[in-house]
Amino acid sequence: MRPTRRRATALLVAATMLTLTSSCGADTPHHATARAKPENAPFTHPGVLVSKAQLDTVRAHVKAADQPWLNAFLGMRDSKYGSYKYAPQPYATVECPPDTRPGHGCVEEREDAIAAYTQALLWTVTGQRQHAAKSIEIMDAWSAKIKRHTEGNAGLQTAWAGSTWARSAEIVHSTGAGWSEPDFRRFQTMLRTAYQPEVTRKVPDYNGNWDLAMTDAAIGIAVVLDDHKAFDAALARFRGRVPAYFYLAKDGALPLTAPGSTVDTPQKLTTYWFGQKRYADGVAQETCRNFKHVGYSLAATAHIAETAWHQGVDLYGEVKDRLKAALDLHARYQMGEAPPAWLCGGKVDRNMGPDLEVALNHLEDRLDVHVPAAHQLAERTRPAGSDDLFVSWETLTHARNPAN
Repeated sequence: MRPTRRRATALLVAATMLTLTSSCGADTPHHATARAKPENAPFTHPGVLVSKAQLDTVRAHVKAADQPWLNAFLGMRDSKYGSYKYAPQPYATVECPPDTRPGHGCVEEREDAIAAYTQALLWTVTGQRQHAAKSIEIMDAWSAKIKRHTEGNAGLQTAWAGSTWARSAEIVHSTGAGWSEPDFRRFQTMLRTAYQPEVTRKVPDYNGNWDLAMTDAAIGIAVVLDDHKAFDAALARFRGRVPAYFYLAKDGALPLTAPGSTVDTPQKLTTYWFGQKRYADGVAQETCRNFKHVGYSLAATAHIAETAWHQGVDLYGEVKDRLKAALDLHARYQMGEAPPAWLCGGKVDRNMGPDLEVALNHLEDRLDVHVPAAHQLAERTRPAGSDDLFVSWETLTHARNPAN
């Protein structure tokens, strides 16, 4: 798009801007320094992945036609998820098998959750109530119908959809969008009964991206439900899984083991780490599987830490060295650097998705910790769109956006 067209589009966007009321959220939390949230301290809303201050920053950038936010906004607006005509397709039972059998409702649920989130973001940027109404329509349709998730991939399905539902609900309920309290309470009940039991069950010997994606959903749902017990459980699960997924030399000769796991011998670890026998800073449990799944884990790790940050808990401080090392290693090889023979036999599957922005924003823009390879990869691939699973529009929401 040429600069003149970009500016004209921005002016059209700006013309639709409305000043959102102070109901956009509660007070911003103090800088997150504590290791645990004080018992019964109130949750900050909106506070699942994105904060009020970050949403305000996004709105200002788009209104000013700043890049990369304007192109990110336009890509979101013009996606299928941004249409006023988007029609939800709710299911009473979502069946997601772990094999080649066809699922029922899996794609529809994930896409409807992303559409609800997309419309919620569009509402906050433009102030157009049609977007708020569409987000509410989608969430109401599912909360009126969904009862259960079945089959072997139920945990992963509820993780992907549940994390996105939580982000959508937080924004809409906290910004004066017109969602009635009875309908919001019904949506909370949906999260509590159809999602929370699945995303909080233990999967210690599954691939780590499962555990992290489930924890991403669990912490978001906990905030929407104002559930302190569930929030604390998500913190504990994060603290057990992240050090066992991203290796650092200080861990010793072998990777750490997640709590409850039976993967506790060198032979079992080699199998679990997809044949990797030599461990170096930044190598992840699924590096030798493919970079796509490592990307899921990087994104989920950052999502969990970002939500905790907005609630006054600094999980980032506990894992920043692991995040930096993993971002550096995988970004270098994703961009084409030849891997050494000791890493995955010299062959890696370079298929990472739009998974860098949240972690990169914290390291570079809050902490001033430079991650050159990841920075270059993010710049090369912006604006990051949606993976159609649980990562959406993070250049728009988190690129160079350290606001709390």
